[in-house]
Amino acid sequence: MGVLPYGWLLAVLILLLALGAVDWRRRTAERELSRTLQLFEVSQEMNSTIYKQDLLQKIMDTTSRVTDAEASSVILVDTEKGELFFELALGEKGGQIREIRLAMGEGIAGWVAQSGESVKIDDAASDSRWSSKVANRVDYPTRNLMCVPMTNKGMIIGVLQVLNKRNGKHFSDKDLKLLQSIASPTAISLENAMLYEALEKSIQALKDTVAAKERMESELRIASDIQLGFLPQRVTSLRSIPEKSDAGLVNGSVETPTTSGLLMADCVRSMIRPAREVGGDFYDYFMVGDSKLFFTLGDVSDKGIPAALFMAVTMTLIKGKMKADMTPGQLLTEVNRELYKDESAMFATIFCGVLDMVTGELIYSDGGHCTPYTVREDGGLEPLVGIKGLPLGVLEDMEYCDNTACLQLGERILLYTDGISEAEDLQLQQYGVSRLRELVGSEHHLDMDALMLRILQDVDSFTAGAKQSDDIAMLLIKCVGK
Repeated sequence: MGVLPYGWLLAVLILLLALGAVDWRRRTAERELSRTLQLFEVSQEMNSTIYKQDLLQKIMDTTSRVTDAEASSVILVDTEKGELFFELALGEKGGQIREIRLAMGEGIAGWVAQSGESVKIDDAASDSRWSSKVANRVDYPTRNLMCVPMTNKGMIIGVLQVLNKRNGKHFSDKDLKLLQSIASPTAISLENAMLYEALEKSIQALKDTVAAKERMESELRIASDIQLGFLPQRVTSLRSIPEKSDAGLVNGSVETPTTSGLLMADCVRSMIRPAREVGGDFYDYFMVGDSKLFFTLGDVSDKGIPAALFMAVTMTLIKGKMKADMTPGQLLTEVNRELYKDESAMFATIFCGVLDMVTGELIYSDGGHCTPYTVREDGGLEPLVGIKGLPLGVLEDMEYCDNTACLQLGERILLYTDGISEAEDLQLQQYGVSRLRELVGSEHHLDMDALMLRILQDVDSFTAGAKQSDDIAMLLIKCVGK
């Protein structure tokens, strides 16, 4: 066979080069198609869930698989503390890594998060940026690695890291480009998942708050009912005072259907309106004989549940210690000693008295409370002045004094707490005692219920929509005679 002409040789060479170029382009296209399919697979995985933990798991699974790595992790940036933390790590030692925190700039991951640059390292231990903090903790040797920043809207939210190419190989530049391509959509999906998680936490926190508020409101309503249950709704006899029958036997006294029942039909009116569901104002009244009425009105220094508890203790002590032959001063002295033993930081102003409905004789003791007034038949008001003591619970050895006065038939005693006199309008001006005296003097002709209602209406009119800042309580006692 003859030698081919030079032109033929050149043509064959050109043909071979063309076929090689076609094959190269085919292989390049196949690689690009494979990379595109991998990125499409990653994109599908990233968009398959909105839950952060599920998303991180998918990121790690997919990233390890497409880069043929032994382990991978997402390390997020804690912007408040300036630290990186392992939200999720896969591989044999992944669970032990999650609680480790790195400072910004610490280790290769910290350097990537701080600089925003990607790295591919063939020998991790020889790199000057290498930190053995994680490796020492989990005893996991790192031969080579890739680490890329996860950026969303110009902010680095974390880094994506893969460790140890399988089969002892090194990561290639194409692997690094693939990891960078994965990091970009991953950052967006992760940011959305983090926002969704924060929204879920906010919704759950709101639900918990609403549920707690409803439980608290329910408990406060119950507490309010219990507290109001302490307060008398009608005049009764003091059942703890023994009385002797004609045969000399001791029987518990009961409400007397004759004298006291008829006497008390119109002798006492009371009202209370706490500033909150429960409060610290209190009152009590009951008969200590056929014609003697014990009454008291007080105000605990605090408001809310602590004041309500202190009020309940005080009322229990008053009812438990009061005896038929005891004066108001003696009662307050004993109650004060018991309250002081509790070492409470609270105290209570109090006024209590015993009024003989037949004779009009009044014995009373004042523990630093608002001065009550005697309302005369002609509308004149006279303060029930006397020796004042300190509020209950202030001084252990306080001795309370008894004071005396005398009421005529039809005259009344008005007791109130500072929720009346110190009620404030929107300009923080107080209602005041003078206004109260003027109103009662001009409306003295009203019956018991109407007078108390008129006082409350005037206070509300004065405050003109301002929030009630303190508990309000009143007690109106009338000397009704036989």
